[in-house]
Amino acid sequence: MKVKMELTYRTPSGVEAIFYTDEMRVEKALMLMDDIEKKGRLKNVIFIDSQEHIWTLKELKKWEESIQTETHHVTVCFDGGFNESSKKSGLGCAIYYEQNGKRYRLRKNALVEELDTNNEAEYAALHLGLQELEYLGVHHLDVTFIGDSQVVINQLSGEWPCYEKELSKWADRIDAKLEQLGIRPEYQAISRKKNREADHLASQALSGIEIMSTIEITS
Repeated sequence: MKVKMELTYRTPSGVEAIFYTDEMRVEKALMLMDDIEKKGRLKNVIFIDSQEHIWTLKELKKWEESIQTETHHVTVCFDGGFNESSKKSGLGCAIYYEQNGKRYRLRKNALVEELDTNNEAEYAALHLGLQELEYLGVHHLDVTFIGDSQVVINQLSGEWPCYEKELSKWADRIDAKLEQLGIRPEYQAISRKKNREADHLASQALSGIEIMSTIEITS
């Protein structure tokens, strides 16, 4: 989860001012608070999340402690590929997350035959990632979705309109799943070169190689 901070600061002479921070992850905000409190001049602080909910420092610390045993700090890299001659699609996703103080990476791909375009395959790959998040028990969290499809990223983020009927169906399906899980998405577009991992998983699916693995990241 990301929050903004509203701090009321008071000088030794009694002059007060209110300061606002940019949005940042909870752990960073709490680290800053540890340092600020040492100065002894902080009168009050509140934290505001992306849904405009207000948290006290005590509530935020309690929330951070509670999520340590759950899947959190989640990033989903996705990619889809469509083979025009075979009319088959390869879907790939790599999910990075933390749990119990450890970092993990889940890789998953799938071969499907009911799609008609590469853009549909891209949407389906993101949806595959959402299904895996549901299996992991991810809910009511900020999740970053990274892909090289400008169409998918910009349509889901609302930057571009979606006129194609099939793509609109996929967008609605994804929005419904996000709402069901309480996931607050952040979409990031990257180059295909930087999305190599998810691209490779999609290519492996088209070649008939099925991947489903989870490893702990130790480095």
